[in-house]
Amino acid sequence: MQIAANKAVSIDYTLTNDAGEVLDSSAGGAPLVYLHGAGNIIPGLEKALDGKQAGDELKVSVEPEDAYGEFSAELVAVLGRHMFEGVDELEVGMQFHASGPDGSMQIVTITALEGDEVTVDGNHPLAGQRLTFEVKVVSVRDASDDEVAHGHIHGEGGVHH
Repeated sequence: MQIAANKAVSIDYTLTNDAGEVLDSSAGGAPLVYLHGAGNIIPGLEKALDGKQAGDELKVSVEPEDAYGEFSAELVAVLGRHMFEGVDELEVGMQFHASGPDGSMQIVTITALEGDEVTVDGNHPLAGQRLTFEVKVVSVRDASDDEVAHGHIHGEGGVHH
């Protein structure tokens, strides 16, 4: 069975950056299970998997625009510590929910602390990076009507609700 829209796909993968550093991997754990065509994975990887079948292996590099987007300086801001009222200790790497420029909620990460200034970044940590995936397709099956309606896979390797 070929990978196409509304198929439940299970993959083993290793994700690296341009320097060859492993950023994420399913090695030693369960495969990643997703609903193809539902936007559950980045567009560049989903497109590369289209038409593949169980047993296929591929290595694909995905440019930022087909991954987590380009880095946007507009999503970086310097705020006063007083904006984090109620948080006893701030540390680089801490994440918070904040209102984005369009009013939607987004996650921001503290990237620097200097005196009373706190630099936060609303970009995805992998924004602006070319990503390389080494993938093996483990299985492909028809998604259930419920999975298609919910936009994700249920059960083993998927969402439980």
